[in-house]
Amino acid sequence: MVAKLSEAERAGLAQALPGWALVEGRDAIRRAFRFRDFPEAWAFMSRVALLAEKHDHHPEWFNVWNRVEIVLSTHDAGGLSMRDVTLARAIDAIAPAA
Repeated sequence: MVAKLSEAERAGLAQALPGWALVEGRDAIRRAFRFRDFPEAWAFMSRVALLAEKHDHHPEWFNVWNRVEIVLSTHDAGGLSMRDVTLARAIDAIAPAA
């Protein structure tokens, strides 16, 4: 079983994951991305899909034209875990500069 983040780990989330925010009413984090157009957004989603498969941790996401919103939460843990932090950092590493 995957462990949920400790209070100390949660306290450092804002600093560790700038751009990500807690989801109101859920034990999850989210980040929104905006791209020039749909093909650019879709290409980013494809890269994230490959990362997610490599990490065996799959995001919830929403896409409309040039916008992509990603929500991370570990269902096995019943909320946020280090798996979410690790995948968020990997996503940030391939995201275009804001």
